[in-house]
Amino acid sequence: MARDADELVAHYDAAGTVVGRVRRAEMRAHGLWHAATLVLVRSGDGSRVYVHRRAPDKDVFPGLHDCWAGGVFAAGETPEQGAERELAEELGVRGVPLAPLFTFEQPPVRCHYFAYEVRWDGLIAHQPEEIVSGRWMSLAGLRAWAEDPESPFVPDGRYAIREWFRRRGQGFPGQDLSSGAASPPHGGPGS
Repeated sequence: MARDADELVAHYDAAGTVVGRVRRAEMRAHGLWHAATLVLVRSGDGSRVYVHRRAPDKDVFPGLHDCWAGGVFAAGETPEQGAERELAEELGVRGVPLAPLFTFEQPPVRCHYFAYEVRWDGLIAHQPEEIVSGRWMSLAGLRAWAEDPESPFVPDGRYAIREWFRRRGQGFPGQDLSSGAASPPHGGPGS
């Protein structure tokens, strides 16, 4: 479902506690703390990741690529509910177990991100309002894109996939986590 400016989203504080609900437009206009989910979709054997291109009329990072399905939590949603909803809406992936990865913040955006991973070999069905195209990419190809500052990646998606590779012991030692504290799964905001 496409999001509109009047949709109510969960309003968080800086510590990661839900403090109420606010209209999406108000959250964006005033830079209020909120939370979002990120779901990495890997092939069943784990060798590939699904990468998609955002619609050109998205309100944030239009036309850029991302390897995470996700979005802002609706009012009253838990991180898991938000992840399941966004995964189903954006890519048509349903009924697959979510594996929690980590949480982080990435200033200057006031957002608590909750990252998950799923394995999926089924069909992908793009939500046309959100995604215009997509394809499977090898881990090596994705890593090369994440390393290239000129690749057309959304900033939070680039940050999160670099953190994912770093946690797997696959580099990015220079990633500055002081600008966005990463924490263990469910050890951070809103747990």
